[in-house]
Amino acid sequence: MKLRTGLLVTTAFLAGITSAPIGGMVARQLGLQFLSPAFAQDGSRADTYRLLTLFSDVFERVRADYVEPVVDRDLVENSINGMLTGLDPHSSYMNAKAFADMQVQTTGQFGGLGLEVSAEGGLIKVISPIDDTPASRAGMKSGDLILSIDGLSVQGLSLNDAVDKMRGAPDSVIKLAVKRIGIDKPIEVVMKREVIKIQVVKSHLEGNDIGYIRLTQFTEQSDTGLRKAYADLKAKAGGNLKGVVLDLRNNPGGLLDQAVAVSDDFIHDGEIVSTRARHPEDSQRWNARDGDLTDGLPLVVLINNGSASASEIVAGALQDHRRAILVGQRSFGKGSVQTVIPLAGNGAMRLTTARYYTPSGRSIQGLGITPDVEVAESRETGPRFGTDHESDLKGAITNKGGTPEATLPPRTDLPAVAKNIPKLPPENQPAFDPLKSETDFQLQQALVVVRAMQPMKRASN
Repeated sequence: MKLRTGLLVTTAFLAGITSAPIGGMVARQLGLQFLSPAFAQDGSRADTYRLLTLFSDVFERVRADYVEPVVDRDLVENSINGMLTGLDPHSSYMNAKAFADMQVQTTGQFGGLGLEVSAEGGLIKVISPIDDTPASRAGMKSGDLILSIDGLSVQGLSLNDAVDKMRGAPDSVIKLAVKRIGIDKPIEVVMKREVIKIQVVKSHLEGNDIGYIRLTQFTEQSDTGLRKAYADLKAKAGGNLKGVVLDLRNNPGGLLDQAVAVSDDFIHDGEIVSTRARHPEDSQRWNARDGDLTDGLPLVVLINNGSASASEIVAGALQDHRRAILVGQRSFGKGSVQTVIPLAGNGAMRLTTARYYTPSGRSIQGLGITPDVEVAESRETGPRFGTDHESDLKGAITNKGGTPEATLPPRTDLPAVAKNIPKLPPENQPAFDPLKSETDFQLQQALVVVRAMQPMKRASN
């Protein structure tokens, strides 16, 4: 099977339960061999041999003496997952079921509540609710920590186990206890499960002449959906579009090829993104092909701390090429590439294999993308818990080898109005209603900026 490279933040569907023994039949199952004594005499190879022997001893002892009978496969898969999850927050093992779930997710349809989640300090953290799902309609928020599911604490559950408990038959009721920023006591959220069909692209006109396009994820449908949305908006505006707002807020990422394709929709030429792997020959670079979907219309990109991975590739490329102005808050900072490697008959491993870099050479791993115009979504400044950015995650890989952001030349193409954009909404700002764009303070400021921008003219050769 072809390897699939993805950039998703660890989600409910990309976590493993796992295990692994090495001894006799088990070692052969894993394609491993014990080292011969002669081979093992060489320094670190001898250490490796001793450690494999230790592992085999522990496996056999658990198998023989654990208080209840255990399944060899469970031990093997749990061990494999421990090996991978101990590397960084995004490497993991997927058993056959989890791997199938991931493949379904990247096509844009799966069952559940519509939550992107990750493991966080023994609890389950909401990366973001997906639009028009039970989770979003119930008011689940990015940063929520799930404490219990139907009265059962999530402490001690693997991410996969917790996700399995959140799945169920359509129309069945589920109760979550949630800890939320700014609220001292847990709150109870009651939802009905649904078959989730992700609408990855949403669009509408703002004021009859500004196209608003929201990308919720980077699945196989993203680029095609974006191009169709733009064509529809252009037709609705009678060919009189004056600008575009691309909303990547709370977009946790997805497929690398889709991030490249979406960036390419707006960039005429030059680099979009590059990756640097452990071995130089495995490093890659992606360049734009000629053509701009909008023919140089003013473009603003909205980002926040829920914008991660593939979203950051797009935002970074458009910012470095001076093709768009970024409005909002600093993005999540996931600058690592995961390769999904199928394991014959046994699911797949999701392994961090490279860091990615923006066209100017920035590695945003742990740093994120800083917007050109900073605008907060609310005035809330209460105590925070959990993680807001990649750098907060235990075991996050380091930022390495990139061009420091401070050394890059400042932007000189911002419209004058950008200096007057308030960073905080007014105290009387109405409560956010996803059905009323006038309550979305960040979007309203993005509209001010895009209306003040001049169309981008391509330099003649």
